[in-house]
Amino acid sequence: MSSSDHQNAIPICTIDPLQYMQIKLHSDGTITRFLEMPSIKATPDSTSLSPVLSKDFPLNPSHKTSLRIFIPKIAFETNNKLPIIVYCHGGGFVILRVDTCVNHEFCEALALNLPAIVVSVDYRLAPEHRLPAAYEDAMQALQWIRDGATTQTSEWLSKYGDFDNCFLMGSSAGGNIAYHSAIRALDIVNELQPLRLKGLILHQPFFGGSKRTGSEIRHIDHPCLPLSGNDLFWELGLPIGVDRDHEFCNPIVGDCSSWLKKLKELSLRVLVIDCSGDPLMDRSMDLVAILKDKGVNVKGDFTEGGYHGVGLIDSNQRESLMLTIKEFVISSIDE
Repeated sequence: MSSSDHQNAIPICTIDPLQYMQIKLHSDGTITRFLEMPSIKATPDSTSLSPVLSKDFPLNPSHKTSLRIFIPKIAFETNNKLPIIVYCHGGGFVILRVDTCVNHEFCEALALNLPAIVVSVDYRLAPEHRLPAAYEDAMQALQWIRDGATTQTSEWLSKYGDFDNCFLMGSSAGGNIAYHSAIRALDIVNELQPLRLKGLILHQPFFGGSKRTGSEIRHIDHPCLPLSGNDLFWELGLPIGVDRDHEFCNPIVGDCSSWLKKLKELSLRVLVIDCSGDPLMDRSMDLVAILKDKGVNVKGDFTEGGYHGVGLIDSNQRESLMLTIKEFVISSIDE
């Protein structure tokens, strides 16, 4: 069977992507979002019983972007500064925010279990703001954190953050944002000082391509990320007029040698986390393979079972995920 015949033989996803995403498309390029998920307010009060405090800061008022910073109370009880995790949430570039319950609780868990200061980026959403808008917002977050080292923009960062040990991290679409932000950051590494990137953590990163993978076909109707929803996320997120083999979507195509060389030269370590129940698993494995081939210090952590987003939803899986991330952060700092 030829490759074209193979692609034509792929079964059709039976899930309506608009119902899955709970959105309505409009002719002016905007959407209405109907998805109702609980949100959580920041908890900046030090008298709170929560072991992790959080506080919101404006990032770019003209873009209506912001940051939510999480800090474990243990930071106030020790002289040891904590690593900084710059986190980008998932949602296919189209839905969810930093205050969405699953995202807020995940960042709290990161801050508490590592422990670390977590800076969660509330970036602009597509299709109103297509890529690379989210990448630009993540880069502004890095620059904001850099400036906070000396301007007291956030006392939590200036007093308790370890600017020598900063990690870019993202889940799903946030993993894609973290990946492309790292590419951009490597071009201005000196300008980001005293902020120093030590690692890149890609948790079930959202990548795609025109050719279907085995894991996409096996999980074509999975309710957590059906193939129809996957495709619509890309249709709404990518620049108008490009396909899924654009570099924003497919990191395997094109010439990535120059930035991978920088990645290797600057000793930025990479962790890619995924599971066999995720439709994106094969793309994660392909990314690890090409990074290894180029000599990048990369580790793939692939487990059996699960599904897309399991580490955010399932508390038991989240616990093991936190251990994996903690080990990577500690080993990167000690290296």
